[in-house]
Amino acid sequence: MPELVGKRVVVVGLGRSGLAAARLCLRRGARVVATDDKPRGALPDEVLGLEALGATLVAGGHGAAGLSEADLVVVSPGVPQIAEIVAAEARGVPVWGEVELAVRSLTHPAPVVAVGGTNGKSTTTSLVGAMLQAAGLRVFVGGNLGEPLAEHADEAFDVVVLEVSSFQMERVDRFRPRVSALLNVTDDHLDRYSGIEEYARAKGNAFARQTGDDLAVVPAADALCLREAQRGQARIVTFGPGGDVDVTAEAVVDGLAGARYERAAIALAGGHNALNVAAALACVRPFAVPQDTLRHTLATFSGLPHRTALVAEIDGVTFYDDSKGTNVGAAVTALQGLVQPRTVLIAGGRDKGGSYAPLVEALRRKGRAAVLIGEAADAIARAIGPDVPVKRAASMREAVRLGASLALPGDAVLLSPACSSFDMFRDYKQRGDEFVRAVHDLAKESR
Repeated sequence: MPELVGKRVVVVGLGRSGLAAARLCLRRGARVVATDDKPRGALPDEVLGLEALGATLVAGGHGAAGLSEADLVVVSPGVPQIAEIVAAEARGVPVWGEVELAVRSLTHPAPVVAVGGTNGKSTTTSLVGAMLQAAGLRVFVGGNLGEPLAEHADEAFDVVVLEVSSFQMERVDRFRPRVSALLNVTDDHLDRYSGIEEYARAKGNAFARQTGDDLAVVPAADALCLREAQRGQARIVTFGPGGDVDVTAEAVVDGLAGARYERAAIALAGGHNALNVAAALACVRPFAVPQDTLRHTLATFSGLPHRTALVAEIDGVTFYDDSKGTNVGAAVTALQGLVQPRTVLIAGGRDKGGSYAPLVEALRRKGRAAVLIGEAADAIARAIGPDVPVKRAASMREAVRLGASLALPGDAVLLSPACSSFDMFRDYKQRGDEFVRAVHDLAKESR
């Protein structure tokens, strides 16, 4: 990216994507100031290593980083609209996210498939990548899922498949995906947004610069997602019941391609995954993947860790890890998608500002009991009231054991927290790993 040579770039927030952005800017010849609100002693060695690459490191706050004097500010998705960013924008400094930077900086430009939505985007993104890879294409799969694109901007790909979050889409300027999918929009991150309209607007930024040569993929009969897609000029393809790629009880039917995929032959189980499959089929339409390749991929792609993943069966009770269920909508989907008629739900964590009413309604229908952890335990307990038995746990190990004691043979115990993990765990992966470890320990004792 020649325009970065010699320019002063401030990278704000030095998590995974910020670190990747800083490294990319250094490779492009920029004078990089990397800043984080954590004190220097709390920063990992790989962040401290930016200094050896030529960056200036400002820790413990952003005031000394000089955002308003920068030629460009690159913001990590976890950084909110802080005063220093507002001041920089007021002075006309461009502010980008890591996705904008990375796509603009690709040494070998490639079409982008962007997959957004409150729930299902990681599975759909990975499935799209698997379909394209099975067709023999060189594919990058990452973004909000896995590796930041900025780490791989110098590699050659035929297609770039990105999971994109609302946070990442807040800071796009020229971002124009060849395919943009918005799977759904339900209450989430309302600790950051004023309401669902503002949240949807951020997600919808992925459509805004699409042209008639591009594709927008949205759920059938979803007015909110359709409205966002119509901010651009892309051709719209719908998925789900009644959509261009229809979902019935028996099959996923691609009406545009004249293809029918029996759900019994698809490795991903559950109604929510049938929707993910339909969306993925819509997303790969421009790339002419043969139907036999699609069928083979659907028969072998079994999903991702921490997404309603089967862990074990102990004394007739089945344990599932859905630690990625970090909002109410995701937890409801996981709960309703289980084949077991009754479930003990393990939920809780850091509250994200939405209503727990949909989760309570799902528990009324399928809940045996609820085991609550973390900061949100009191709020969830109040929402549940007397409808379902509630227990509290101080650790994941205790939660698993309580769940097992409450479940009856034929039931499920489901970790689907409906909250973020940051009160007790580093991230949802650590939370899920601890759940799996506790279940395996319980299984050993049972044997």
